[in-house]
Amino acid sequence: MEELVKQLIELKKERDAVILAHYYVSDEVQAVADYIGDSYYLSKIATTVKEKTICFCGVQFMGESAKLLNPEKTVVIPDKNADCPMAHMVDIDRIKKVREEYEDVAVVCYINSTAELKQYADVCVTSANAMKIVRSLPNKNIFFIPDEHLGRYIASKLPEKNFIFNDGFCHVHTSITAENVKKAKEARPNAKVLVHPECKLEVLELADYIGSTSGIIDYATNSEEKEFLICTEMGVFYELNKKNPDKRFYSVGHRQFCPNMKLITLDKVVRCLREMSPVIELDAEKADKAKAPLDRMLELS
Repeated sequence: MEELVKQLIELKKERDAVILAHYYVSDEVQAVADYIGDSYYLSKIATTVKEKTICFCGVQFMGESAKLLNPEKTVVIPDKNADCPMAHMVDIDRIKKVREEYEDVAVVCYINSTAELKQYADVCVTSANAMKIVRSLPNKNIFFIPDEHLGRYIASKLPEKNFIFNDGFCHVHTSITAENVKKAKEARPNAKVLVHPECKLEVLELADYIGSTSGIIDYATNSEEKEFLICTEMGVFYELNKKNPDKRFYSVGHRQFCPNMKLITLDKVVRCLREMSPVIELDAEKADKAKAPLDRMLELS
């Protein structure tokens, strides 16, 4: 481990590289990252870093977003097989059909989507800024893609809008059930329940707090409570424990585990920078179209 960290430090200097890591990757990778955050934070940071190389420790769509926002930089990702199934869960023909059916529709695309899909969106959002952005849109009709559950949560708070939902989902968050949460709460009755809005409505209804990954961390850190049930991917425990050594955090009784995020390991980060591969490459014309909704997201948020 120490030897890998030493190699990484040398390679960062040699490649003029910065390491961005999502909260869901393994502890060993978060420990060496220059910036750790959720999708919203990392998308903002990607536009401000001075280094010419971005090593994005996350899944494919995150590397794509970094490249879209920084076309002049080299963006590498430690494992090209680290993908997000939900990022593909909308049909382009469906988007075109909805646009035909609703004259004033805004296609709101969760950042957890491929660059290909982003081309067909009006604005991107993250779980941290979706409420603010959708509320600010002049459109009454909102086609929210690809995640159904985040879309339904936002819709429940904005009854003045008419939402059209897509049937995409995160397999980690939808595997968390109300029964899981109730049993965990019975075992730890004093624990506050913190839930990511990609979970189903039945789980959201049991929450003491609903928010993005960074929102969950901030809530737990600022709370006077000492026990928390965490309803999101367990990679977030690294930051929760680091910021709150006097508090206790628990899953809700099953493996809240994203195998794609866990493909990103320290040895792959080192190899990635040594070989400068895999590199994120995007078609220039398509990239311009996909970048527009990301730029609008940063403007509106």
